[in-house]
Amino acid sequence: MTDDSRPTGSRREFLTGRAVRKEVEWVGDQIADTIADAVCDLPPSAGPSVRLGTTAMAADFVIMMNPGPADQVLVASDVLQEIHQLEQEMTVYKSDGELYLLNQLAKSGASQAVSPRLHEVIQLSIQIAEQTHGAYDPTSGPLIDLWKSARQEGEIPTVEQIESTLRKCGYQHLLLDQSTKTLSYGVDGLELNLGGIGKGYAIDCLGHQLKTRSQTNWLMHGGKSSLFAAGQHHQSGGWPVGVRNPLFPNERLATLMLRNQGMSTSGAGIQFFRHQGKRYGHLLDPRTGLPAENVLSVTVLAPTAAEADALSTAFFVMGLEKTGEYCDTHPEIGVMLVPPPQAGRRLKVHTFNLPQQTLFLSEDDNQIDESV
Repeated sequence: MTDDSRPTGSRREFLTGRAVRKEVEWVGDQIADTIADAVCDLPPSAGPSVRLGTTAMAADFVIMMNPGPADQVLVASDVLQEIHQLEQEMTVYKSDGELYLLNQLAKSGASQAVSPRLHEVIQLSIQIAEQTHGAYDPTSGPLIDLWKSARQEGEIPTVEQIESTLRKCGYQHLLLDQSTKTLSYGVDGLELNLGGIGKGYAIDCLGHQLKTRSQTNWLMHGGKSSLFAAGQHHQSGGWPVGVRNPLFPNERLATLMLRNQGMSTSGAGIQFFRHQGKRYGHLLDPRTGLPAENVLSVTVLAPTAAEADALSTAFFVMGLEKTGEYCDTHPEIGVMLVPPPQAGRRLKVHTFNLPQQTLFLSEDDNQIDESV
């Protein structure tokens, strides 16, 4: 959210709360624009909010709260600083980062010690990879790099290149020892990348700190695609969060009411490239090494932001039928999935485990299939 008229204030104003009041006055109903053009002004309408943010993991991490005592802003500000330590632990782009060093050392085949938080998120990554049969895979980074390099050359990878790269991937080669908290790699060339779950996990960590410091009503997002909503916004029963139309990103497709839930959206409606007349999306199926097809966007609601983060990628790869099967045995997971429209037809929104009172479609001519 940018605006040249945004108020400014001194540190003294910030600490005494005067700057907070200015911020509240400025934000007002503009809360509608802060989460992927998402927190909406549909009933229940959005009201004044306090917003704090910082940049980490190549994204803006933002905490939004209802107006209140100035000390809640100080708490949120303190908590936000922890994101930089989390980035240091999980990044693969800094040579002194823990995961970067782990990738280098584990290539030797020897077991390497892992810090508690990194161990936790790796364990969760493996668990979700197993549950989705590899549709989400935290070792698929080399495949992403392969397609990125080929795209820059105006080509697509050859079958031989894809097969060679697949041999260096696979979550089943991550050997995590629960008793010793160590990790080793079971195949040469394997690399771990938490890009598909790291932002969500960081939000969960920060959210836990907010809760332990008596903050119960807030919404936090990382890069707008991953978020967690705690409590409610102005006694509305939750936080209204919008989902973009995958074909027309300046339009809102739907609004979801979240309360004590994580949410993440994956889509390829506008992120694709063409080669020799064929369209290729940017999200890959880690099992085949090819771009995933048959889904425009998928939005996941889950008990944690980390689960929502990883599962939105997995369900995009799995498609409608397999996503429905997963939700049949995981009632705590809610999904809104949009496949490509058939020629001349409207978008059809498929939902699983989403109560009717939590979903509001923005367009009357969209069709909804309440599968569960």
